[in-house]
Amino acid sequence: MRSFKPDPIPEEYLRLILEAGLWAPSGSNAQPWEFILIREKSLIDKIKLFSPGLFGDPYALIVLCVNRNRIKRRDESGKQIALMDIAMAAQNIMLEAYYLGIGSCPIASFNKTAVKELLDMPDHVDPVLIVSLGYPEGWPEPPKRRPFEEVVHYEKY
Repeated sequence: MRSFKPDPIPEEYLRLILEAGLWAPSGSNAQPWEFILIREKSLIDKIKLFSPGLFGDPYALIVLCVNRNRIKRRDESGKQIALMDIAMAAQNIMLEAYYLGIGSCPIASFNKTAVKELLDMPDHVDPVLIVSLGYPEGWPEPPKRRPFEEVVHYEKY
């Protein structure tokens, strides 16, 4: 979803969307996420300067971050698990938004250093993904998917 109406999203809907992210599963229940909700248009416009993947004029953004102090395993696998945790939180956020009639789009194409500085994030917190939110101008047709038989394997590959 990249084309949004200017209609505001009610505060209670934004809270429900954020709470859905909190209920995502996480490895060892570490819950390594931090969410930054941005509604201020001027701040969204600044983030867009550093985000080639962010299109349209969303009403709000959620910046999903990894809090490295919450990662249980300090090796590379811990970082990978934290990224999967963030992805699951983003999926929950997007599904709740859809349920409420709100469009969303995950954005990984952004300058993480610039966004981190712009949002005054502490050193141990890193932005990973942005989800844009807004009422859609229209719902697009779903993209084509590979056939079930090509993707699903039983017992062995």
